[in-house]
Amino acid sequence: MENYISLFENIIEKIMPKVDYVDIRAGPRDSTALIMKDGDLQEINTGMSSVARIRVLNNGAWGFASTNDFAKLEEIAQTAIQMSNKLVGDVELAENDIIKDKIKTDVKIPFNDVSVEEKKELMNDANQAASLDEINSITISYSDSKTDTIFINNEGTLIEEETSCIGLFMNAAASNGEIIQFGHDSLGGVKGYEILQNADIEEFGRNVALKAKRLLTASTAPSGKYPIIADGHLTGVFVHEALGHAVEGDLILQNDSILKGKLGEQIGSDIVNICDNPTLRDGFGYYEYDVEGVKTFKNQLVKDGKLVSLLNSRESASKLGMRSSGNARSVISEQPIVRMSNTYMEPGDMSFDELIEDIADGIYLLGSRGGQVDTGKGIFQFNAAEGYLIKNGEITDNLRDVSLSGNILETMQNVDGLGKEIEYSVGFCGKGGQTVPVGDGGPHTRILNAMVGGSN
Repeated sequence: MENYISLFENIIEKIMPKVDYVDIRAGPRDSTALIMKDGDLQEINTGMSSVARIRVLNNGAWGFASTNDFAKLEEIAQTAIQMSNKLVGDVELAENDIIKDKIKTDVKIPFNDVSVEEKKELMNDANQAASLDEINSITISYSDSKTDTIFINNEGTLIEEETSCIGLFMNAAASNGEIIQFGHDSLGGVKGYEILQNADIEEFGRNVALKAKRLLTASTAPSGKYPIIADGHLTGVFVHEALGHAVEGDLILQNDSILKGKLGEQIGSDIVNICDNPTLRDGFGYYEYDVEGVKTFKNQLVKDGKLVSLLNSRESASKLGMRSSGNARSVISEQPIVRMSNTYMEPGDMSFDELIEDIADGIYLLGSRGGQVDTGKGIFQFNAAEGYLIKNGEITDNLRDVSLSGNILETMQNVDGLGKEIEYSVGFCGKGGQTVPVGDGGPHTRILNAMVGGSN
């Protein structure tokens, strides 16, 4: 890729008299994706692809074009200029430091050192471990990718980055002839194949299956307001979906966030501390620089219950009178938008026993099966993967089909206990038709007066 730097510099020099700003992002991506269904490998996709994009800002309007052919860079540069010339906008960019850097993911075992057959065997080990009685369907997806990227702009920033990312995702369906229940889990990180080689894959697969089997005999959840304990995974989903999207600068500018105008205000109880941290090395949303060349950092969003920061790109930061937080993200071929990275609730100082000991009648919720959030109205509903009744400080009956819903701000105010340990999840976030890898997490979290629902 270094051979292309002079080419990119020449293109920027040529087009700068015609525009106010330009950046180029380009690089090859080597990837493998496998899908196994009930022990049979159904899809194998491997290959190398290269993409380059040019983004120009002129008269307050963006022009954007991409290509798979680096020989056409000058051509797409003209396309981007023509696009920006057709528009009149109000875009300005917040100031950013000039960066010169080369970074590389810490990889112990490169993906290309592991054959497709070895990757298939690992998936097969998980499949066999999950092949228990009543399990009638198992789907496993594996993906790895290595991307070499150059980012360069007219301001003088030049970042060369080599990134590796790996993920293993598993779903198991169980049936007793009357109902079907599901188990799900995932492993991954921004590292090499060692992430999976060092994991106990048989235990991973067996636990997914056992979760599905447990739910076959679980009771339907009650409905009403209860004190609840959310495990670290469900806490992470709540933080990501209900709080994280609401602090995205572009949604605030679109009047689509309940948190608009609340910077500096108390939005949660005084034990609530929430961060978005792209530099979290073990997080699935790890990155050192965003796609605009902004250096990332641990961004404290909520401190002692107060909203103290937002997530921004250079564009949204300028409109909000702030500096970019380094949250402009996208694949190379798409226009950057404001996205989360690793978003989590910071832990407290209580043991699990201390969290539940004073609960006479409550519910313990674990994991997530998805849900929906209206950031403008400030309401949410999530479906937990499973649950348990809490009776007189003890975990009792297993529950299935449990939902948690409510008002974002009320729920944040009702957080009154946090565990000592933090758990992180591996996943992807969709927004504006784009998908990026993210991490979320938190400790066990006690929430009072939570609205819980159950259904048959």
